[in-house]
Amino acid sequence: MRMIAIKMLTGSTGRFLAIVMGVTFASLLIAQQASIFCGLMRQTSNQVRDIHDAPIWVMDPSVQFIDDVKPMSSTMVQRVRGVSSVAWAVPLSKGIVRAKLPDGRYQQAILLGLDDASYVGAPDVRSLDGATLDSLGEPDSVWIDQRGAKQIWPNIDNPVGMEISMNERRAKIVGLFNASQTFQTFPVVLTRYSRALNFQPHERKTVTFILAANRQETDPEQCCLDIQEATGLLAKTSDQFQWMTINYYMTRTGIPINFGITVVLGFVVGLAISGQTFYLFTVENLRYYATFKAIGATDGQVAKMVVRQAIVVGLIGLALGLGLATAFGIFANTTAKLAYFMPWQVVAVTCLAVILMILLASLLSLRKLFTLDPADLFRGAG
Repeated sequence: MRMIAIKMLTGSTGRFLAIVMGVTFASLLIAQQASIFCGLMRQTSNQVRDIHDAPIWVMDPSVQFIDDVKPMSSTMVQRVRGVSSVAWAVPLSKGIVRAKLPDGRYQQAILLGLDDASYVGAPDVRSLDGATLDSLGEPDSVWIDQRGAKQIWPNIDNPVGMEISMNERRAKIVGLFNASQTFQTFPVVLTRYSRALNFQPHERKTVTFILAANRQETDPEQCCLDIQEATGLLAKTSDQFQWMTINYYMTRTGIPINFGITVVLGFVVGLAISGQTFYLFTVENLRYYATFKAIGATDGQVAKMVVRQAIVVGLIGLALGLGLATAFGIFANTTAKLAYFMPWQVVAVTCLAVILMILLASLLSLRKLFTLDPADLFRGAG
């Protein structure tokens, strides 16, 4: 009966393709929208993720996410260094600046000021033009990320050597680097901590974050607790700070609700298309199911045939939907315009949604079959 069920399913090509396309559309929409949502949430914490050499972030207690800049006094760096479980600590300056371009245009940018001695806080990437961070020792030197440079000068492949001004001060681009796209999509500019203070309006408090590391004998999370107890500042591991930033956008913006509505609509539309088509397919083949029941097939055997048909349709539609979603993601990442990230959780959620969808569609058909009396069908045919 297994092969008979498959032949019945594929016998009507139009119905078969309609059911498969319904499941494909639903799985594609669920996987695509969930991946775009994950990509957007990932972008919110990309700056934290890019910094690999600092396992601990220390900040003002009122900071809620990476772009919530609340400067601290420079003396706080020494206080953090004085905590027994801290191996080292360096300042990091982060702010939004307005850069004036050579043609007179203005462009907002994210300015990162790295510790003058160690350059801790630089994204862990290779330079694109062979330069090293030591080039920041040159007067007025800065680095800029390649994506940001392309955004500012779309027709220039290598802007190294060009000059901009920030806070009425000259800045010369001496290097390019790759950085993950941020949620704000602003170009990222790197320079020394002492020089970054001159590129921004002067303030009494100049330290945005303190990057630190725990001693080998101390757990990073315990080190964070030690820092908080000793200084009154907020200390988070890199992973904790990433999730802290993501949770802020999850709870304070309408992004999850908007994408959630789209995912639910995709599920409902896919269920409506596949359920209705599968039900009509079952109705069209009632005489065959009636024949099976007349020659002794039980309701359980008939149910297995329907469920097997639903599983085949579901697997084909799921494979096509995830394949199309993956192809869309590859295209999105090559264009560097869309946020797209498909972790295994997205695949798992899509699979569960499709399983639920085909179960509901098959239950709708099984209800018709369980109430089917072969004698009534043959009597009507006679």
